[in-house]
Amino acid sequence: MEMPLSLVLLQSPVLADGGLAIAADVAMIVVAVAIVVTAVTAVVLMRKMSRTIDGVRTGINQNLGPVSDRARSISDNVDFISQALRTDVERLNGSVRALSDRLHQASDRMEERIEEFNALMEVVQAEAEGIFIDTAATVRGVREGAAAITRGAAKPTVDASPAGGEEAADLLDEASEPDDDVLESRSAEEAEALPAREG
Repeated sequence: MEMPLSLVLLQSPVLADGGLAIAADVAMIVVAVAIVVTAVTAVVLMRKMSRTIDGVRTGINQNLGPVSDRARSISDNVDFISQALRTDVERLNGSVRALSDRLHQASDRMEERIEEFNALMEVVQAEAEGIFIDTAATVRGVREGAAAITRGAAKPTVDASPAGGEEAADLLDEASEPDDDVLESRSAEEAEALPAREG
């Protein structure tokens, strides 16, 4: 009966050591080949994956490129509009400030003019009152003078008449003399008006 070769190799010590070494070498070669095959396969898979990722990236760039360009354009427009609005708001604030300053100046000038006009009106009123009082005094003096002239001229003609001359003279004197009550009331009114006008 024949023994298998492996048993024969195992039984003889020289052959057993050589067989184990050969088996170890073969196992090492098989493992190395497996590692090389795995590495080559991994490299091939990595290259395929890299190509796939590049394709996806290219597709994303092609699809998202217009969107990103559009978004960039929109952001540029928004920046421009915000700058324009900021400039317009600054101009508007400047105009409002200038207008309020002018209104304050105009109101100050208006107040000064009103005060000047009030002072002028007070002066005009005082002058008019003075002229009115002077005119009233002059008219009164003229009236008194005319009455005195009339009395002086009327007395000789009455005195020259033979009958009833005294009665006629008395009547003329009463008619030509102003009423004392009227004169007193007028002088009282003028005296009251003078302090009020001067005040």
